[in-house]
Amino acid sequence: MNYSIDKDPNRSLTLILYILYIVAIFSAGLLAIIALVINYVKRSAVRGTIFESHFTWQIRTFWWYLIWNIIAFIPFLLLFFTHDDPDLFAGVALGASAFCIAVIGLSWIWIVYRAIRGIMRLNDNQPMYRAEQ
Repeated sequence: MNYSIDKDPNRSLTLILYILYIVAIFSAGLLAIIALVINYVKRSAVRGTIFESHFTWQIRTFWWYLIWNIIAFIPFLLLFFTHDDPDLFAGVALGASAFCIAVIGLSWIWIVYRAIRGIMRLNDNQPMYRAEQ
C-alpha cells in the first residue's frame, strides 16, 4: 500500500466526485454540474498526481454524458413539423419518447460504469491512464 496516496485529501475528494456523478442521475444532472465545477476548480491542485487523470476522466465523462442527453431529445424537434396531422404527431411523439428513454437509459448505465471503473482504479491507487494521452 502507498500510505502517502491513501492519506491524500485529494483521494477522498476524487471518490466523493465519483459518487456525485453516480447520484447525479437521480438529481436531473444537478450534482454532476456541481462535481464538474469542483473538478475544474481543483484541477490545478491535483496536477502531476494520479488524481489528475481521474479528474480528466470525470470531466470527459460529464461532457459525453451531456452530449448523449442532448442527442436523446433531438427527435422531439420533429414534432414541430407534424402539428397538422394528429396521427403523425402521435407516431413521432411515441418514437421520439422511445428513443429518448433508450438513450438516457444507456447514458445512465454508461456514467455509472465510468464512475465504478474510476473508483476501482482509485482504490488500487492507479491513474485512469497516463497524462500524456
